[in-house]
Amino acid sequence: MLDNIIKGKAWIFGSDIDTDVIIPGKYLRTTDMQVFADHVLEGIDPEFPKKVKKGDIIVADDNFGCGSSREQAALALKYAGVACVVAKSFGRIFFRNAINVGLPLMEADVQCNEGDEVEIDLLQGTVKANGEVFKGNKLPDFLLEMLTEGGLVAQHKAKKNTH
Repeated sequence: MLDNIIKGKAWIFGSDIDTDVIIPGKYLRTTDMQVFADHVLEGIDPEFPKKVKKGDIIVADDNFGCGSSREQAALALKYAGVACVVAKSFGRIFFRNAINVGLPLMEADVQCNEGDEVEIDLLQGTVKANGEVFKGNKLPDFLLEMLTEGGLVAQHKAKKNTH
């Protein structure tokens, strides 16, 4: 399900991007993933939901996904087509929610510009941008396995079906 090498166009965001900015509370009453995708990060860039394409990568500074524990923030990014989020650090609950829903993440301090091609190697824990290689924090094998299987629920269903 998950490719260990993820290549995509970079979208640059700063520090302290909270879950209310990722998907505003007024959209949380639905279970329609398209609604989440249609409004992802619109508080920072109203055009972002229209501009983001499948396979794009978010590159952010510190504390991406801080704030409330809403799982919908990770789902909104995933269903908008974001292939991976790279940040210097993540809000801990967002980090685990992203893994649970199958949205790859990497903690790394990456220097690049919006629109640059970025290549993430999940197995090596590296990010390539502008001819440079940035070392990130490789996810533990059990989390990589969970991502490979599509997230926690998908992994649980797969294991349940094999027993």
